[in-house]
Amino acid sequence: MASSLRQQLFRVQPVPRDGGERGSQLKRSIGLFPLMMIGVGGTIGTGIFFILSEAVPIAGPAVIWSFIIAGLVAGLSVLCYAELASSVPVSGSSYSYAYSTLGELPAMGVAACLLLEYGVSTAAVAVGWSQYVNQLVKNLFGFEFPHELLDAPENGGIINLPAVILIGLCCLLLIRGTSHSVVTNTVMVVIKIAVLLFFVAVGITGWNVDHFANFAPFGLGGIMTGAGIIFFSFVGLDAVATAGDEAKNPRRNLPIALMGALVVVTTVYVLVAVTGLGAQAPEEFEGQSAGLSAILENIVGASWPGTIVAAGAVISIFSVTLVVLYGQTRILFTMSRDGMAPKIFSRVNPRTGTPIANTIIVSIIVAILAGVLPINFLAEMTSIGTLAAFTVVSVAVMVLRHREPDLERKFRVPLYPVIPILSIIGCLWIIKDLRPITIIVFALWTVLVLVWYFFTGRRNSVLGHRIDTGMIVLVGPGRYRVGSSEGELYDGGDLDEAEDRETTRR
Repeated sequence: MASSLRQQLFRVQPVPRDGGERGSQLKRSIGLFPLMMIGVGGTIGTGIFFILSEAVPIAGPAVIWSFIIAGLVAGLSVLCYAELASSVPVSGSSYSYAYSTLGELPAMGVAACLLLEYGVSTAAVAVGWSQYVNQLVKNLFGFEFPHELLDAPENGGIINLPAVILIGLCCLLLIRGTSHSVVTNTVMVVIKIAVLLFFVAVGITGWNVDHFANFAPFGLGGIMTGAGIIFFSFVGLDAVATAGDEAKNPRRNLPIALMGALVVVTTVYVLVAVTGLGAQAPEEFEGQSAGLSAILENIVGASWPGTIVAAGAVISIFSVTLVVLYGQTRILFTMSRDGMAPKIFSRVNPRTGTPIANTIIVSIIVAILAGVLPINFLAEMTSIGTLAAFTVVSVAVMVLRHREPDLERKFRVPLYPVIPILSIIGCLWIIKDLRPITIIVFALWTVLVLVWYFFTGRRNSVLGHRIDTGMIVLVGPGRYRVGSSEGELYDGGDLDEAEDRETTRR
């Protein structure tokens, strides 16, 4: 008998047991350190190279507190991600977590957030990359790209060609295989951290304590507004959770990688912010397009430090684009496997062990966005998708704790339920300060995805098909019985194997 509408909307995926996946064909090839580097690589990018010129004029030297507050809000959410990653070790990030706790309809709402976050931010960082490439080429060879090939039509150009090329290169790496992409990302992360530490080492020689005299000229309001702007620089930490099906020992390694990435990112950000403010007066940051490069050039009186920082930015942003594009493809892979997206997104090439068609389709769409849209429009839509996803993850932790208190958890959120509640409050606090047009566009996009679900995804749901055909029977929240003779319970990745056994028996 077909399920009722309410049962369809809120049916939940069973939580995988014993590290099982839901029928994944992806290879478990990512160890702990490369997993942590996915989080660092997906986070440290364009933000830290230009964010000071936007945040310091709003918060003053107290922007240091803005960084810390943004890091704390991100950290509260990361703790919630860590618990769910140790409990639901599958790809799909917060989409999978919502599906296993809140139900199918909420999961599709989260999917809308993630598709917006990853798709738009990939295009945004690719556009930022083109600007640094142009600066680096100019410093090294005295050559600049024509304006027509460096900017969006809205800004008088034809196409942002470097951004399109970058996405094409990342696409080729991901097609070759996850292990190649992970090694490349790890190398680039190490290089970009070294470049930022180089900035700190040189910048500290220009230290002037007087730059901190008027520490908080715009008060708490300026600090909080600065935190909202800076939060964009923490987008990407959740990329670790998209690798659930490809991580080795995911219940242990995913939580450690998430928290390790947060510590590295926050430490680097605060060091760079303190050094930048110590080396340059706060009033000089406004309108400073060259960012960190300009600070070093002013200290040393030469262009070579700026060239090194520009090279670091090129490598840094390449790494971010690679990681975020990877995350987008894995989210769509998981949705396709669940019947929530077209089947082409879950087809895995047997030779490379990667979803090649998925990667090519996503890359083409993102390349078009990066080629023809300006960076300010792209960047504005990224944070709200992330914050909404973070909020749902915090809710999901509390739901799963209540529904399955005895579920194996390699990591538990400390001070429960205070941390999840504070995470929700922090995310909503930042969302309220976003521009109304950003919230409206986000709401319209979410409605569009939910309409897709009602007319297509709901009818193609793999879980729904299993229930409606009587192959599995719901016996409790997130739990199903396969067959009727033994009354055994099978969860997560065991469902496919159990159904095969039952079909053979019949």
